[in-house]
Amino acid sequence: MPDANDMDLVRDFARNHSEAAFTELVRRHLNLVYSVARRCTGSDGDAEDVTQAVFVILARKAAGLRARTALTGWLYETTRYTAACVLRTNARRHAREQEAYMQSTLADTDTADAWSRLAPHLEAAMSQLGEGDRTLLALRFYENKSGPEAAALLGIAEAAAHKRTARALEKLRKFFTQRGVALSAATIAGAVSANSVQAAPAGLVKTISVVAVAKGAAAGTSTITLVKGTLKIMAWTKLKTVVVVGIAAILTAGTTSIAFHHNPAAIIDLFLFSRTKELSSDENTQYARWTGTTPEQAVKTFFEACGREDWTEVAKFWNEPGTRYPLDDKIKKDLGGLQLISLGKPFWAWPRNGSQKFGGVFVPYEIQFKNGEVKKFQLSVRCDNPDKRWYVDGGL
Repeated sequence: MPDANDMDLVRDFARNHSEAAFTELVRRHLNLVYSVARRCTGSDGDAEDVTQAVFVILARKAAGLRARTALTGWLYETTRYTAACVLRTNARRHAREQEAYMQSTLADTDTADAWSRLAPHLEAAMSQLGEGDRTLLALRFYENKSGPEAAALLGIAEAAAHKRTARALEKLRKFFTQRGVALSAATIAGAVSANSVQAAPAGLVKTISVVAVAKGAAAGTSTITLVKGTLKIMAWTKLKTVVVVGIAAILTAGTTSIAFHHNPAAIIDLFLFSRTKELSSDENTQYARWTGTTPEQAVKTFFEACGREDWTEVAKFWNEPGTRYPLDDKIKKDLGGLQLISLGKPFWAWPRNGSQKFGGVFVPYEIQFKNGEVKKFQLSVRCDNPDKRWYVDGGL
C-alpha cells in the first residue's frame, strides 16, 4: 500500500471502498491540508473542520477524479475553497473580517525570522498565482518533492518545472515586498520549505478517515455545511471558467490579442442572477432622498475619484467597517488613472440559489484602465449604514 501512487489509492477506494487505501491517502496528505487550512483560517478548530470537510469531499468525488490528477494540487485547491467558506461564515457571524499585515525591515538573514515575517501573508500570496503554479509550489515546498519528482507528477519537463518555480517565487517575492517584507526568492523558498507544513493533532488521521470513508454520514453539522458550501464554490468556479474560456475563444478568433473589450459579464449573469429589475425613477428618487445622490451618481463619483487618484474621496466609498480588501497600494495602482467610459441603468437582482434579492444596487459600467485594458461589468453598491452613504460592495 505505501508504494502505490496517490491515484492508484483513489481508484482502489472508489472501486472497492477500501478504508485502508483512503487512510493511506489521509496519512500522506493530512499535514499539508491541515497546515494550509490553519494559515487560511488562523484557528486550530476551524483548521480541523476544514481538514475534515476536505477529505469528505475527496471521498465523495474520488470516482470522478481523472487518472492524471495531481492529488496534492487538488487537495490544496479544495482546502482553499473550504477555508474560504469558513472565513465567509465567520465574517457574516462577526460582521467583519480582519486582515493583518506584518510590517518589518529586519535583515534577510535567518530562515526562522523570515518565516515569522512572511507566514501571515503566505496564503494570500499563493492565491495570486495560477492554479498550476500553486500546485507546483505545493509539491516543491509544502511536500518537499524534488524538481524531477514534481515535474513527473505534473507531467511536464524538468526544465519547464524549474522555470515555472523560479517565476512563481519571483511573484511571491514581489507580493511580500509590497507588504514590507523584503526577502530574496531563495530565502522565501527555504523558509516555506522548512516551515510551511506542521503536524496535525494526534489522532486526526483515524477520526477523519472514519468520517470521510462514510462520505460525511457521521460528520457534525459544521462539517456538512462546509462540505456543501465548498462543493457549490467548486461547481461555480468550474462553470465560470468554462464560460469565460469559451467566450474568450470566440472573441479571439482571427485576432492576436484581446483586452476585455467584450466582457462576458452578461453571460455570467445568466448563471448568477435568476432575475433583475431596473430601478424606476421613483426608486432612484427615494435613494436620492435617503443618501443625497442616486446609485448611478454615486458610482460615477467613485470612478471619477479613482481617475483623479483622489484616494480620500475613494475611501468614502471603500472603507466600510469589515471590508475584506483594504484600500492598499496594490488597489490604488490597479484603479488609479482609470477612465470612465459609460454607465448603464441601475438594477436590483435576485440570486439563483435563493428568493431574497441581493443587498444594494448593481450599476453596469465600462471603464478603461491606465494600461489600456477595457472592462465591462457591474458595480455593486450599498447604502445600508447609519451614515446613509454609498459604499462599494463588489464588482471590480
